[in-house]
Amino acid sequence: MYILKKNWLGILLLLGSFYLLQAQITITPNKSDGVFSIGQTANWEVRIMQEQPPDSIHYSIKNGGLTVLSEGSLDFRKNTAQLRHQFKTPGAVLLEVRWKSAGNKWHSAIGGAIADPSNIPLSGKKPIDFDAFWAQKIKELSAIPKQPQLRRILLENEKSIEYYHTKMRSIDQSHIRGQLAKPANGEKLPALLVVQWAGVYPLQPSWAVDKAKEGWLVLNINAHDLPIDREQAFYKDKREGSLKNYPAIENEDKDKSYFLRMYLSCYRAAQYLTERPDWDGETLVVMGASQGGLQSLITAGLHPKISAALALVPAGFDTMGPTLGRKGGWPHWYTNTKNKDVSKVHRTSRYFDVANFIPAIKCPVLVGIGLLDTTCPPAGIYAGLNQLTSFKELLLLPKSEHQSKEGSQDAYHERVDTYWLPKLKNKTFPLK
Repeated sequence: MYILKKNWLGILLLLGSFYLLQAQITITPNKSDGVFSIGQTANWEVRIMQEQPPDSIHYSIKNGGLTVLSEGSLDFRKNTAQLRHQFKTPGAVLLEVRWKSAGNKWHSAIGGAIADPSNIPLSGKKPIDFDAFWAQKIKELSAIPKQPQLRRILLENEKSIEYYHTKMRSIDQSHIRGQLAKPANGEKLPALLVVQWAGVYPLQPSWAVDKAKEGWLVLNINAHDLPIDREQAFYKDKREGSLKNYPAIENEDKDKSYFLRMYLSCYRAAQYLTERPDWDGETLVVMGASQGGLQSLITAGLHPKISAALALVPAGFDTMGPTLGRKGGWPHWYTNTKNKDVSKVHRTSRYFDVANFIPAIKCPVLVGIGLLDTTCPPAGIYAGLNQLTSFKELLLLPKSEHQSKEGSQDAYHERVDTYWLPKLKNKTFPLK
């Protein structure tokens, strides 16, 4: 059941109850998991618990969150309306219900469904020179000495963990900055590379320290060449200045794209962990969410020693999704073309589409996919992961948008923390 709730800071699209002007509206699907077969019909019941409902409530059903398949005003009988969509091809649809409240403000609620996800097609082919391009970039990176620097930081009331700020060289005179944490008494440890979601912000020590307390050698890197512990004003200045809309930086040229440094930095960070004498030589896991999910999967595709990749609502898939009538994943290369040569941006995007790294992955993979995610829509993620030949566990989160609300992503986190990471750390395979 999709239920929505209003607070006075704005509408939060929650999947528990919501109240609008003392009204309760619920959107209830006929299948709780949201998964259908071709020929089946998704049905949503929209119910209003209010004597005087809003003047008008509109709906749209969109293929892949982009192309409108049907739309109109909802016809309520006894405060209940029905919406239906029959699937004729593999893919996902997004239901959006919109209405106006006092003050003439628009609000919305969403539902979703997906059919035959294992057969959703890719939106584009991998460039012929894709593998050669990335092999050459890794070769160029390897010619640059890492020159790693570690600065020990003493943690207050924490003597069981060694904690460091790290810095090493990358391409184009840039650096990879991050934090490293490890058990103080560990000699040979499983390694965990933690990569970050989108945005410009400092790194929190707990993001490395908490997993180090569980017995991991943890390296957590910044997605940008920035110090990791400056004041908030510093990052605000970067967000609004030189790094505003950073995905668009040089996005017409695969040799200059902002993501080139980011992707290669992930590769170098993984390589650095394999060269440390305290690595156990066997277990190297990479994990992250959103942009971090993107980085996790491309790292697994680029680095042969990654032993598992864990990704929640991964970005970067389906850069050419709109050519099939569906919305592509963040950073939405297809439409991020203001004042750019559109054809060059689209051509460049194919070298950074996560889907094109998937065939090279040989390790186990866990991915959490939000059925209601409009930032990283599910259809393109499934299309990319359908190429995966290694062990995979795909968790469709039927109540999840891009952000976790009302525990909508708890199933993924529980699977990571109580099963995957303990199994990987203790080398108790196979994963089932």
